This record gives sequence, structure tokens and C-alpha cells, in this order.
Amino acid sequence: MHFTVAMTGASGAIFGQMLLQALEADARVERVHFIPSENSLRVLAEEMQLSGRYGLIEKLLGGVPLKTQQLAESDIGAPVASGSYPSDGMIILPCSVGTLAGIANGLAENLIERAADVCLKERRPLVVCVRETPFNKIHLRNMTLAADAGATIFPVIPAFYNKPVDSVEMARQFVCRVLAHVGLPQSDAYVWKGGE
Repeated sequence: MHFTVAMTGASGAIFGQMLLQALEADARVERVHFIPSENSLRVLAEEMQLSGRYGLIEKLLGGVPLKTQQLAESDIGAPVASGSYPSDGMIILPCSVGTLAGIANGLAENLIERAADVCLKERRPLVVCVRETPFNKIHLRNMTLAADAGATIFPVIPAFYNKPVDSVEMARQFVCRVLAHVGLPQSDAYVWKGGE
């Protein structure tokens, strides 16, 4: 399977890191195209003390990637900018409301927006993990526009019923939910069993 992952300037860099690590480790995944936005670089520096774009994927994965390739947000000629390039979908985690607005209104002004636009026009899964609170009416309208175009709006709202011991486990279980949604259930995902 081939996936595109984008991280934008919203808070919650650890969620994106957990997603990249899970995809890199998943034997069902052959290729991951990773697109960090310019604004995500600042968030990564502030939240995770990771600076600069060079060697970023190695820092996020904790080693040399075997299947993940980093692309520049400005690289509008990258493979994922074309509908002819095979892809099983795109996940934006975390997704800022600015990126959401660009996708919802079809701006395609950078590679993240263009890759998302390609997913929508080709009817491929696009999971938009919006990270903002509270939402104003513009945010809500943009979520509706994106959903009407075919995106899944998957706000970064972690679960607590699995009693996470720290933020890493909270992020990991959220990522498990996202991956299950795109057809990649994870063996270590917490599954609610109710009153069993």
C-alpha cells in the first residue's frame, strides 16, 4: 500500500510522529510520502525539540527510513501531485484549520493541498485530522465542504476509556483508530468490549 502523510502547523506533533512510525513498521505498507508544512517545522521544534527540515524523517522515526520519503511542501511536481500516481490515500495529522480551508476550497496552492485535492478527485481516502478548539462557523463550514467532497473529518480527540498512561500511548491509540479507518488495523489497538 502507498500512503501520503502530511503534518501541518497545528499543535500535536506527537500524533504525526506516531503515525509515521506505525506506517514505517507496517509490512502491508510499501511506500509513504511524508510532507511537512513550513509551519509544522516550528511546531516540531517547540513541541519535540526537532529543528530543521534536513534529516527530519530520521529524527521522527528514530532511524533511517526504509519506505518513507520526505517531500517539500513547495514540490508541486512530486509524484503525489498527480492522479496517475498510485495511492491508497492520504492522512493529514495534525491538520491546521488553514490547511483545512485550502482543501475545502480547492486552492491546491502547495503540495499538501494538491495531494489532498488529488485524493478527492480520484475518490481516494482523505483523512483530515483537524486540531483546533473551539471551532468557529468558518471552520465548521470548511469541514462540511471537505466532507461533502469526500474527505473524512477525523478531529484529534483521543480516547480515555483505554486508560492511557501517558501522551505517547494516547497518541498511539488515536493513530490506531485512524489506521483502522484506512484499512490498516493494528494488532496493538485497544478495542472496547463493553460489558463482556
